[in-house]
Amino acid sequence: MRPLSDLAAVVLWMAGALLSFSATAIAVRELAPALVLFDILAARAAAGVAIVGLVALSRRRPVPARRVPLHLARNLVHWGGNYAWSLGVTLLPLAVVFALEFTTPAWVTLLAVLILRERLTASRLAAVVLGFLGVLVVLRPGLAALQPASLVVLGSAVLFALTAVATKALTRTESVLSILFWMNLIQLPLNLAAGRLFPAVPAVAFEGRHGLALAAVCVAGLTSHWCLTSAYRRGDAILVMPLDFLRIPLIALLGWRLYGEPLDPWLFLGAGLIVGGIVWNLAAEARRRPLAPVPRRA
Repeated sequence: MRPLSDLAAVVLWMAGALLSFSATAIAVRELAPALVLFDILAARAAAGVAIVGLVALSRRRPVPARRVPLHLARNLVHWGGNYAWSLGVTLLPLAVVFALEFTTPAWVTLLAVLILRERLTASRLAAVVLGFLGVLVVLRPGLAALQPASLVVLGSAVLFALTAVATKALTRTESVLSILFWMNLIQLPLNLAAGRLFPAVPAVAFEGRHGLALAAVCVAGLTSHWCLTSAYRRGDAILVMPLDFLRIPLIALLGWRLYGEPLDPWLFLGAGLIVGGIVWNLAAEARRRPLAPVPRRA
């Protein structure tokens, strides 16, 4: 049985992750009228370079890039996923964005079979099937929810899955600190260049409240993944994943309270199918071998 101290640590780390992911989404929504999305992502990447770099210096840990082509490929894909997710936050109800993002582990499973030639077990197949059924329930083809923005967020989930497969390969030789540092360093000029190539006029002037939202994006963008990774280190994925699922009702309540977004029971049913398939697969994997963290976006 896992010690109570570990269980308490997992709950606390996941509380930090839930708040950080929610804060990031709300901050992007608040900033979007005053800043171009590429500029928001550039500020987040710049903060990541500074913070991760200072942590590396304080710990006297080098951040070498031994596999530059894989770093570049991974971060080009991840950059696209980040932009698509951020765009979805500005166009769709926040809970829909989070529910669709939860299909990433199902895409990882499918891609691992197709690209890494991993075995397609019954539980992995169930995770993929339930994930896609959950998407159909959330979007209900033919209704208003099925719009180009929904496809954009689904595309971000696929890109995050490809990122996870590349990350799995990188972790064989690179530290998490190194991966995060080079992720932000590579994506910073990409965002700056894209912002200049596709200029846009903000709808409103930048005000003090936008400065607070920008600070939230920069800080929460890092703490979300730091908290989630720490939770996985202290607890098995089968414990962490259901807690992570609480992000959906939390962001649904925040979206309802802040933006008047409806609390759609179909969304919760679809999200339950998606996460249920993931947990089913985790339980089956646990019986076969010790659990590894569920690949998520970094």
